[in-house]
Amino acid sequence: MFDLILVPLDGSQLAECVLPHITAIARSFDAEVTLLRMLEKNQAIPSGQLFDLVNWQINKTKAALYLEKIKARFQESGLRAQTAVLEGLVAEGITEYAQNQGMKLIVLSSHGRNGVTQWGISSITQKIILSAQTSLLIIRAHASCESETPNYQRILVPLDGSQRAEHVLPIVTQLVRIHKSKIHLVQVIQTPEMARQMPPTAEDLDLANRVVARNREEAERYLEQVKSRSVLEGVTVQTHLITGNNAAAELHRVAEQEHIDLVALSAHGYSGNHQWPYGSTVNNFILYGKAPLLIVQDLPARKESDGSSRERAER
Repeated sequence: MFDLILVPLDGSQLAECVLPHITAIARSFDAEVTLLRMLEKNQAIPSGQLFDLVNWQINKTKAALYLEKIKARFQESGLRAQTAVLEGLVAEGITEYAQNQGMKLIVLSSHGRNGVTQWGISSITQKIILSAQTSLLIIRAHASCESETPNYQRILVPLDGSQRAEHVLPIVTQLVRIHKSKIHLVQVIQTPEMARQMPPTAEDLDLANRVVARNREEAERYLEQVKSRSVLEGVTVQTHLITGNNAAAELHRVAEQEHIDLVALSAHGYSGNHQWPYGSTVNNFILYGKAPLLIVQDLPARKESDGSSRERAER
């Protein structure tokens, strides 16, 4: 599962909000953690001025010492950890390193050294999310820095009846057994859209109600089947079957009402297209979610035309 975990850090306290979550996740999967620092050269230096190699080496040494300090803390807690300092573009370097090293999970803070903004994630985090070919854990910096120890007691798992959406279940079950959590399985039955050229007739409403009733009946059987599977044996599971016009909005509402500690989603569901890295519901939670978000990628990693890396790591 998540035996290799990559943790990009930029030296800021906001980025360090992921560290308690790293401890919780790494212990759950007996994983090795790689702490990564990307150093980006100043592109604003005049063309006639040589790059200051002395300052560059000083910054690289400071970054290595910073990572070593965090590594020592992890090792004192019994975790396996290593460090890497890379030179290059931040987002591109992180995703390339993750692919070349076969990382199974990248843990990201929603915001870093540029501070918390009105947007759900920073521009760097967004670039990594859109280009990463692996699973992701996104920690909300504005909320997570308030707590030292993450509490995964209530995990929300949206399902839509597809096997792709169920791809997340083995991962979540592993977390649940370690943290003694409760899983909230949620399926939203959307009200079918009718022709909007005029107000719906009684016949239109009757047809829509019959479609909803049929889908709810099928969803009830499906959720009970999932709940009774051997992978969830001994796990506390609560099911939620909801009817609404907007699936994402209903899922956010359940997350708030149930005080969810972690939302876990497969990257794609029933209607997901492999042309894009994530389905619409996942994209919505990336931008607007408030709880930590675990995205389990169900697509195989793409193979690059050349496996060469543009960066060199110093361990």
